[in-house]
Amino acid sequence: MISTHTATVTLPADDQILITREFDAPAQLVWRAVTEPDLVRRWWGAERGEVTLVEIDLRVGGQWRYVMTAGSGGQEVGFHGEFYELVEGERIVQTEVFEGFPDAHSVNTMTLVEVDGRTTLSTLVQHQAKAHRDMHIDSGMEAGMQESFDALERVAVSLR
Repeated sequence: MISTHTATVTLPADDQILITREFDAPAQLVWRAVTEPDLVRRWWGAERGEVTLVEIDLRVGGQWRYVMTAGSGGQEVGFHGEFYELVEGERIVQTEVFEGFPDAHSVNTMTLVEVDGRTTLSTLVQHQAKAHRDMHIDSGMEAGMQESFDALERVAVSLR
């Protein structure tokens, strides 16, 4: 059963955001959905715009970039980063830069833990400063993230 809007957002430190969400899919399918460009394209923008670019060079030192045209105004929104660590099916450590504010990058550590065919995805977002973390939280990111995670679960379940 696909759940909706069940991700939790906590603030474990002044410069951190912790996002946690359980998915009704095995870790390997969630991994595929977050690492294969054609699958990312199906969930990343949720329904907030058209995803126009998904590039993933899935290797340590490799780069990634996602771009979407947001809403009816057609504003381009892009994010990019570099992979620092990859453990297939378990862990990704990468930088993330919102191209609208490139000085406030974060290091994101995503872990996948599977129990009985269900996977908990946790992402620790480590910002450089409390002000950057607060800007991220105040951006309204949670609503879009909830929609994207709901879509991510649908994609992962569809891979069964």
